[in-house]
Amino acid sequence: MEIHHIGAHNSVLNTFIAEIRDKKIQKDSLRFRRNIERIGEILGYELSKALSYSEVSIASPLGSKKVQLPNNDLVLCSILRAGLPLHQGLLNYFDKAENGFISAYRHHPNNEDEFEIVVEYFAAPEIENKTLLLADPMLASGQSLVAVYEAIKKNGTPKELHIIAVIGAQEGIDFVAKNFPENTHLWIAAIDDKLNDKGYIIPGLGDAGDLAFGPKLSQ
Repeated sequence: MEIHHIGAHNSVLNTFIAEIRDKKIQKDSLRFRRNIERIGEILGYELSKALSYSEVSIASPLGSKKVQLPNNDLVLCSILRAGLPLHQGLLNYFDKAENGFISAYRHHPNNEDEFEIVVEYFAAPEIENKTLLLADPMLASGQSLVAVYEAIKKNGTPKELHIIAVIGAQEGIDFVAKNFPENTHLWIAAIDDKLNDKGYIIPGLGDAGDLAFGPKLSQ
């Protein structure tokens, strides 16, 4: 897997990452969602550099100009519900992409720290031989992404696969690298060192879904 750590180089991305981590600022759910969206826009821009391009002649009122335009058949698929603001940021730049959504959540059968990933819902267009952009803001253990990918594979094999994440733990990145195709690309804004005993990224930012949309019932 090829890892593109966008936050490794200083840019305005630092501001948005700092604000989604800041426990004072993140209380504003509207700003939290908008910051995730803006991070998605930046990651989408960087990802666009790896797409395929072909030359097209564009007619203006005063003449014509040949330009290189992306020609990939994109399917943007996000993991519900935390992935929705990230999805919107990517869609702002890839506005012609087809859209898919899949659910994945941690199920704690005995109300303990151990959990299993449950995938219950998948709605997407045809993905066979297309470029799949799989968006999930928090790459913690990597188990959710792997479970989602196993479910998606039953519906076809994409030509290219790109994972887009906001914050990831190195442990989860390593797990994903072992379980995804070798030519997968990971576009990520920030990488943290570890997980706590409940599988959350440290320092991370907390539960992205709750911060964006409010607390949910325990599963």
